[in-house]
Amino acid sequence: MNKFKKAATFGLAAVIALAMVACSEETPSPFVGTWKVQDTSGQPFEITLMEDGSAKADRSGEPMEGNWSDDKGTAVIKWKTGWTTKITKDGDSYKKMAYEKDPSGPPTDTSSAEKVK
Repeated sequence: MNKFKKAATFGLAAVIALAMVACSEETPSPFVGTWKVQDTSGQPFEITLMEDGSAKADRSGEPMEGNWSDDKGTAVIKWKTGWTTKITKDGDSYKKMAYEKDPSGPPTDTSSAEKVK
């Protein structure tokens, strides 16, 4: 009977562990997808944010690559060019802010941001 009790306890522990793993899986960030924005010249382009934290864009035929993270409800994209882009909710819509140098200072450029995919 003692072996049965140990097996039942182990089985129950395994079920609880699996349930905890299933419940702890993160839901994808609302920022994952493709965003339509404008560059500093007002030209439209798209930024794609992937679940793995990578980012890409094609601005005026110039491919861009970087990494992004969700920082307290703001997507922060660090481009290999040295620029930083932030996408954040602004009321009922989203806005894009681009920083050539210091992303904690005022943005170099802003535009609306619309999730298209």
